Amino acid sequence: QVRLVESGGGLVQTGGSLRLSCAASGRPFSDYAMGWFRQAPDKVREFVGAITSSGDSTIYADSVKGRFTISRDKIRSTVYLQMNGLKPEDTAVYYCAADWNKEKTLYSAEYFYDYWGQGTQVTVSS
Repeated sequence: QVRLVESGGGLVQTGGSLRLSCAASGRPFSDYAMGWFRQAPDKVREFVGAITSSGDSTIYADSVKGRFTISRDKIRSTVYLQMNGLKPEDTAVYYCAADWNKEKTLYSAEYFYDYWGQGTQVTVSS
């Protein structure tokens, strides 16, 4: 079992920044690729980005590429989502997820992720 707890959400103005954290506990953090997803009101949950278990590779959705950055700290067993240049359309509940995967391949489909956090709300005002 892996427990994921997100934090760092809040209200920010357009153009502002936030850093989300996702603290993992349970099985070894280095065994998991980590992903971020988000769900806006009345929309399906969508992929934001992911990072390999080693932290040496990332992928991003086109909508956030160049604005969002994912990183991970193996000592703290935490993955981060740095969000810059926020837009009102970034408003959503953000979830982190763990994929038991030590390979280099990263996945954008929810199907591949085994554990999920409870989510943290991000609201971007115009």
